[in-house]
Amino acid sequence: MNNSTCGPGELTWPQPVTSIFYTYTGLVLVLGLLLNSLALWVLCCRMQQWTETRVYMANLAMADLCLLCTLPFMLYSLKNGTTDTPLCQLSQGIYLANRYMSISLIMAIAVDRYMAVRHPMRVRGLRSPRQATAMCMALWVLVVGSLVLRWVLGVQEGGFCFTSPSSQSSNTVIFSLLGFYLPLAVLVFCSLQVVTALGRRPTADSGQVEVTQKAARMVWANLVVFVVCFLPLHVVLTVRVATSLPTCVIRRALYVTSRLSDGNCCLDAICYYYLAKEFREASARAGPPPAKAHKSQESLCATLA
Repeated sequence: MNNSTCGPGELTWPQPVTSIFYTYTGLVLVLGLLLNSLALWVLCCRMQQWTETRVYMANLAMADLCLLCTLPFMLYSLKNGTTDTPLCQLSQGIYLANRYMSISLIMAIAVDRYMAVRHPMRVRGLRSPRQATAMCMALWVLVVGSLVLRWVLGVQEGGFCFTSPSSQSSNTVIFSLLGFYLPLAVLVFCSLQVVTALGRRPTADSGQVEVTQKAARMVWANLVVFVVCFLPLHVVLTVRVATSLPTCVIRRALYVTSRLSDGNCCLDAICYYYLAKEFREASARAGPPPAKAHKSQESLCATLA
C-alpha cells in the first residue's frame, strides 16, 4: 500500500518504511542470534569459574535469545492482523516475558554491583553464584507469574496477542510500566552510587586509574543504552494510559519504539565482548591474586545494557 493505514486489526506503512522496518528487524534477528549464541557458549563452556556476574549474564543471553526467536511470529501477526490464536498468544507471552526478564536482570546486576562496591564487607557472605542463581530463579517466577495474570486479563478484555485490543488496555499496560520504571529507578540510583564510589577510590598507580576510569565509563555507557532502548517505549505507554490520543497514533509510536527496544538484544551481546576485554586488562594490572582481582574488577565493570 502507498498510504499508511491503521485499521482495527492491521497496521500498515508506506512501502519504503515497511522495507526499512523489515531490514532493521532482520539485522537485529541475525546479529542477535549469532552474538548471543556465541556469548552463551563462551559463558557456559569456555569460562572456568562461575561468578555472580557470569550467572546473570548467562540468564540475560538466554532471555535475549528467547525474545529474538519470537520476532518472526510477531512480525507475521502485525502484518496480517492475526487473530488471538494459541501460537500468537504463546509468542506474545515469550516476547513480553523475556523483555521484562532482561530489564529485571539488569536491575539485579546493578544492585549486586552496588553492594559489591559500596558495601563490600557487609555483603561478602551474601554474594555467591548460588545466591545469584536463586535470584535469577525468583525473577523468572515473578516475571512469568505476572505475565500469566496479564494473559488472563488480556483474554477477558479482547485477546492476548500483538494485535489484540487488550494490548492497548490500561489494565495490562500497568504491568509494563511497573516492570520498567521500578528497575529504572534502581538502576539510576545504583549507577550513580557506583560511579561516585569509583571516583573517590584511592589509586596506587596510573594503571589502576585507567582501569577505574574504564569501569566508570562502562557504567555510564550501559545506563545510556538502557535508557535509549527502553525509555521511549514506556514513555509512549505512559502517554497511552494518561491521555486520550488517537489509538492509531499510539499504535504507530508503540511499533517504532518496540523495534528500538528489540535492538537491545544485540547491544547486550556487544557488551559481553567489552566486558571480557575489561576483565583481561583488570586481571593483568591488579595487585591481588589473579582470581580475586578478576572477581573484584568484574564486580566493578559488569553492567549490562
